[in-house]
Amino acid sequence: MNILLVAGGSPDEWPQFDPKEFDYFVGIDRGSLYIVEHGWVLNLAVGDFDSLTQDEQKRIQKQAQKLVQAQAEKDDTDTQLALALTVKSFPKADITIIGATGGRLDHFLANLWLPLEPRFQAFARQIKIKDRQNSIAYYLPGSYIVKQESGMDYLAYCCLTPVKNLTLTESKYTLDHVDVEIPTSYASNEFVGATAGMSFDAGMIAVIQSRDK
Repeated sequence: MNILLVAGGSPDEWPQFDPKEFDYFVGIDRGSLYIVEHGWVLNLAVGDFDSLTQDEQKRIQKQAQKLVQAQAEKDDTDTQLALALTVKSFPKADITIIGATGGRLDHFLANLWLPLEPRFQAFARQIKIKDRQNSIAYYLPGSYIVKQESGMDYLAYCCLTPVKNLTLTESKYTLDHVDVEIPTSYASNEFVGATAGMSFDAGMIAVIQSRDK
């Protein structure tokens, strides 16, 4: 099952995608309105909806198959709440989040670090964050083959935590069993073929494929 979470960031920053690839649509605050405006089924709307006018809120209430209204002052962000509800209902689904980048940096960092939370770590490999220039996938310890996504020129290994025994192969720049002591982004790497290899023994890494505008 493929689920699309649409946060409130501008659709101008969305990646190109076919909505038919997704089985379920979750709107996060203003993202709920974007789903309705695009003519997609709003399966779930989540948020405090403080970014919407009263008329827009009424439109969401009418269109949403299910609506979870949160208080404006709460422990979770709207995106955290939406992701928590999604993994609870669909623990085996692949989840793509859009509209979560390109705006305020505090919002972006909160979204980037989502899979580090203990409640989400088990689902890290199922979560991706995408925009028109970037695709972020999360990896737990193990050995992996990373496939190059269409149109993506650059490859970065972003160690979100200290990482043990990091090995990178089949990339322009490689590493051999390196311990990374602090969060570090090995940026501006590149594929040398259709795939690249990565392995590590502890920590979490965000692999970011990207391109210039």
